[in-house]
Amino acid sequence: MLGKSTPENPEAEMGFFDHVEALRWHLLRSVIAVVVCASFVGVFYDFVFDKIILGICSKDFPTYKLLCYLTQKYNLSSGICIDKDIPLELQNLAMFGQITLLFQYSLIIGLVLAFPYIIFEMWRFVAPALNETTQRKTSLIILACSLFFFVGVLFCYFVIIPFSVNFAVNFTISPKIKNSFTIDNYIDFFTVMLLAMGAVFELPMVVYFLSRFGILGAKTMRRVRRYAIVIILIVAGVITPSPDIFTQCLVAVPIYMLYELSIFIAARNDKRREKEGIISV
Repeated sequence: MLGKSTPENPEAEMGFFDHVEALRWHLLRSVIAVVVCASFVGVFYDFVFDKIILGICSKDFPTYKLLCYLTQKYNLSSGICIDKDIPLELQNLAMFGQITLLFQYSLIIGLVLAFPYIIFEMWRFVAPALNETTQRKTSLIILACSLFFFVGVLFCYFVIIPFSVNFAVNFTISPKIKNSFTIDNYIDFFTVMLLAMGAVFELPMVVYFLSRFGILGAKTMRRVRRYAIVIILIVAGVITPSPDIFTQCLVAVPIYMLYELSIFIAARNDKRREKEGIISV
């Protein structure tokens, strides 16, 4: 029994098998959403691969055009201006490998695009057990989680991946060694980086839950801020192998802003806990 049944919430009081049946339909609708999004990607695969996945190799990529504009206007280092196409060479080493790749990546992108709807369906499943106030709060949390995830994905796509690929293609330890990558290697890197940065940008939401339950507080985060800055700079240096300080700052500054936002969120939860008479960490 999830909660009291009301005319507005007819599913609030249901038996075990009723819950299983309801969950089945929520999962089915989620799968349909993924299939629809994946099919959409598959139909327009040429645009998706040429303009989006491989579009970062073009000198007309928005990030490169913006940095070249800033370089000219503010006399910045010419190293951050990419005014030539990145000579990325990709190989398919498996028979029917490109067909497999089409289905694989259509499914991955479909899953990413359907992510907010999947979360919404999961929320609809548990919503009958919550009162009206809690439903409103959880819906905002779901919206915030989706927002932070997509901001992280977009940041990775427009900032981290372009500079990482440019560095990987142009860096050599000997002119006799030619950089040539397999399409599987490139796609794996592309996918892992997008999902990883999407997860990193969930930091404020992770801190929200940790502080809500008293596991982590604003005082602790302020106390270790200097160490956090060092870790952020190290992470930025690893993510962006380019030695250019400007490029590393493009990654480090947003992550640090997320850390400060997390402190603000934790502080608000600390005040709420103090009003409730609970000691914060």
